[in-house]
Amino acid sequence: MSAPTDPAPFGAACAVRSLGDGTLTADLRPEWAIGNHPHGGFLLALLAKAALVMLAERGEPSADPLVVSAEFLRPPAVGPVLLRTNLRKVGRRATVVEVCLEQRGRSCVEARVTAGRLPMRRPDWSDLPPMPAEPPAGAIPVSGDTAEGSFNLAKGCDVRLDPATAGYLAGRTGDAPKIRLWVRPKHAHPDPYFALLASDVNPPVVFNLGRFGWSPTVQLTALLRTRPAPGWLRVQVESRSVQESWFDSDAVVIDAAGRLVCQARQLALAPAP
Repeated sequence: MSAPTDPAPFGAACAVRSLGDGTLTADLRPEWAIGNHPHGGFLLALLAKAALVMLAERGEPSADPLVVSAEFLRPPAVGPVLLRTNLRKVGRRATVVEVCLEQRGRSCVEARVTAGRLPMRRPDWSDLPPMPAEPPAGAIPVSGDTAEGSFNLAKGCDVRLDPATAGYLAGRTGDAPKIRLWVRPKHAHPDPYFALLASDVNPPVVFNLGRFGWSPTVQLTALLRTRPAPGWLRVQVESRSVQESWFDSDAVVIDAAGRLVCQARQLALAPAP
């Protein structure tokens, strides 16, 4: 029998179990955490999965996550959680579900998930940052200990940083808070749920300003735009303002076919300089 700490592929780690009354259970796995903190992008994917599983159980038409907007109230721990769902609207184009992730009787993350059908045709117009479809030879793998804690996600996905945008790794502290990277799951092709994780997989951009440590997300909203093609996802993340203990972080996720698959904006707390 496999030990409970054996790495679980992303899809298996996102599995939820229905209790038949609109509540579901799941296990937060240690390999999808940064240090002892379950990864925020992974939690976003789990909340979306719970909403879609509940809709399928109700007999609603097959749907995809379109928007996930989450408030992070307190960090859950690795281990079992309860997911409570509340159907707010059923529509032809968009259905809205509230999902609350609870642990030991306390709300940890509360979200609204908008579900519908993701577009599949190429966009009529888009304006995306230029990035190579695959990480170049000099890209830096992310693994092991980081300024936020152990990067356990390296067990389930490959993450490569563009060294030109990660000055903190070379000891610089005055570079712009902007990072480019590439990510892909190790055991499968990326799907919309993995695109949600990709939108938050970057090291905090304030590392480039010399502000190192855990940077907890307070609010995160992600928009899914289409289903990702097989291959690497390229991600650009940047901040518009770092002010006192607050900073924003905007991410765009582009698939191997050059299409925008996810956009995310979050408000987070920056470590002290």
